[in-house]
Amino acid sequence: MISKGCEQCAMGGKMVLFVYGYCDQRDCFYCPLGENRKNVTDVYANERKVESDDDVVAEAKRMEALGTSITGGEPQEALDKTCHYLELLKDEFGEDHHTHLYTGITGGRENMRRLAEAGLDEIRFHPPYELWGEMHGTEWEEILYIAREEGLTPAFEIPGIRAEQEFLDFLDEGAAEFCNVNEFEMSDGNYRRMQEEGYELQEGHMSAVDGSKDAILEEMADHERVYFCTSVFKDAAQHRNRLKRMAKNIRRPFDEVTDDGTLVYGKTWVTEADLQALGVPEEFYTVKSDHVEVAWWLLEEMIQDGDVPKGEIVEQYPTVNGTVVERTPLA
Repeated sequence: MISKGCEQCAMGGKMVLFVYGYCDQRDCFYCPLGENRKNVTDVYANERKVESDDDVVAEAKRMEALGTSITGGEPQEALDKTCHYLELLKDEFGEDHHTHLYTGITGGRENMRRLAEAGLDEIRFHPPYELWGEMHGTEWEEILYIAREEGLTPAFEIPGIRAEQEFLDFLDEGAAEFCNVNEFEMSDGNYRRMQEEGYELQEGHMSAVDGSKDAILEEMADHERVYFCTSVFKDAAQHRNRLKRMAKNIRRPFDEVTDDGTLVYGKTWVTEADLQALGVPEEFYTVKSDHVEVAWWLLEEMIQDGDVPKGEIVEQYPTVNGTVVERTPLA
């Protein structure tokens, strides 16, 4: 059985809380962080820039979040802030709001205690790549037991660079609860550095690295507590399901929710009086400052009948910034 955090993530139920963009330990060549998030102190709840605690709560409610994943940068390097948001989320949504945190440092017992007391449920360690295979007898082995003693569920979350037996050993020894292996990916944030290291994209794939999967699946994936998360699954399930949760939660009566989790509606430049004269029910439109938004199928029908001169069908994300995916003119 997969972890509760992963189960909620697959359902699109995890809000992503980015708390801190700095990571002083190292500059990993494979770090996917984009330039807008790197080396900043800004906080983001999903795509929403956080200006106050109310923004975090509003974003969680927008998607009816089942839990929150906390990430960075390095959240442990902004521990006061990280603990504050953990306490906020637990106070607002209760103990069942599951939280997990990604970290690339051990942190020590005091950090583990503070995180647990603030409400963290699960901590996922990402040891430096250069230490893989040499972690037994080091602080990386010790922190797994410390985290468990302090009431956290310790686990590994690593990029699928190569198969590594030591992670399986930690599972079998009872030190770690599970190990998530994410398909090795190239992104806008790491593309140049990845190429310099000799990595290339899989043919016909937008992000997955060539040759990054087969050996891991062969050597690690048979273990009952190793979970391989493909880039396709992240996009097709996790991200899309999160958008669907948002879309269904914020949709107006006339918005159509697509299979991709986007919202579709019509836009035209007539007055409310024009729509009322045509007998359009109030629940089928919304008046904006310089246009009217209306059920797309109704707008299409009105234009075909010559009742409205022009308009467009708009498809947009249900995120707080409402990024438009496509506009289709109607005339």
